[in-house]
Amino acid sequence: MKMCIMKFTGLSFLLATLCFGTSGDTSQSSFSIPVSGNSWVAQSSNTRNRIITRNGIENWTSGDITIRTFFHVEQTGKIEMALRARVTAGTSQLKCTFGNATRDITLSNTDYETVSIGTFDITQPGYHYLDMQGLAKTGSTYAQVTDIVISGQATSGKVTYVKDDFYFGQRGPSVHLNYVTPDTVKEILYFYNEITIPEGEDVIGSYFMANGFGEGYFGIQVNSPTERRILFSVWSPFSTNNPQEIPEDQRIQLLKKGEPVQAQKFGGEGSGGQSYRKYMWKAGTTYRFLLKGQPVDNNSTDFTAWFFAPEIGQWELMASFRRPKTSTYLRRPHSFLENFIPATGQYARKGLYSNQWICDPQGIWTELTQARFTADATARKGSRLDYAGGSEGDHFFMKNCGFFNERTEMGSTFTRQPTSKKPDIDFSKLP
Repeated sequence: MKMCIMKFTGLSFLLATLCFGTSGDTSQSSFSIPVSGNSWVAQSSNTRNRIITRNGIENWTSGDITIRTFFHVEQTGKIEMALRARVTAGTSQLKCTFGNATRDITLSNTDYETVSIGTFDITQPGYHYLDMQGLAKTGSTYAQVTDIVISGQATSGKVTYVKDDFYFGQRGPSVHLNYVTPDTVKEILYFYNEITIPEGEDVIGSYFMANGFGEGYFGIQVNSPTERRILFSVWSPFSTNNPQEIPEDQRIQLLKKGEPVQAQKFGGEGSGGQSYRKYMWKAGTTYRFLLKGQPVDNNSTDFTAWFFAPEIGQWELMASFRRPKTSTYLRRPHSFLENFIPATGQYARKGLYSNQWICDPQGIWTELTQARFTADATARKGSRLDYAGGSEGDHFFMKNCGFFNERTEMGSTFTRQPTSKKPDIDFSKLP
């Protein structure tokens, strides 16, 4: 006969884990999922960082929020769930929901203990989540929670969650399309691309990068409900995250910029020159991007970016930067999609990338219809599995974050239908 142990620590928790197993099966593992790297406030990303800190849930005072913790399993069957939690004072009652089943638990321990929620059923492999809501409390907060503890038959296979590097784990995996260029094109002077963000996919924190190259990137982002930007940056040849450390002869030089464009230094993920323009671009509208890379005197290269919004109806200059100690045409044309705000990592977003072309110094255009799909370290080390890419008709797509179960194998190569719509651009009239 199995005992029902509701609160346990140390050796008693090990005994409880064995007790929860099926017919004495001790091969099943227990996993402690850190709340800090795997949980969000379901109703709003704005309150996440106040309630969920590096230590877990700490400032939980409102009964109107739901704290949602995600994990991925490959097996079906029974799953036992528990919280490593405490109250700071008094007694609290929590409602825990997994799938269609709900359990209420009561906490009165002021030291951390592992408190059982109960046993649930997993009928499909993939991502699942536990919801927690506060029902009643006599202290100032509902609870402090560090981990969700899971065990049972459903955890006998691979279990995926963010174990470390919580900042990037919360941001979610970044995904890339690396366009395949024919061997016959030796030098790329211009790179042209188009992006359409479907309605509802323009999630705050998204950077839909259109024209990536060996030395920088160019695309559009969603900064807040009231601000969106066009962003073009070029890295310095001097490797550092602090722009103040760059020697004078290796700094990116701003040659010119568009009238509404801001230009500045940037750091954090490499350093260099950055330009941005606040512009409320719209979901469902196709925007055009043109990038030029040309070697110049003194072992330098000039990189220039233009943006075409159909609402405006003409090409507009973003900026032109000179990169020293570099002599190259454009290298490695690619696109990517990333989330740069960790608090919005629970929301999926998708971008459509179409009509890619490159132009050589002789003015010959070549359409790019193949792309290789890759992803960043968060995906490669298996912290997050919510990443996808592919081709749909005459365009490519990328999708990430949101804990969806669709997943594309990294290294896959896709082919889109050609459009044969060569860019019609009078270079002599570009600003």
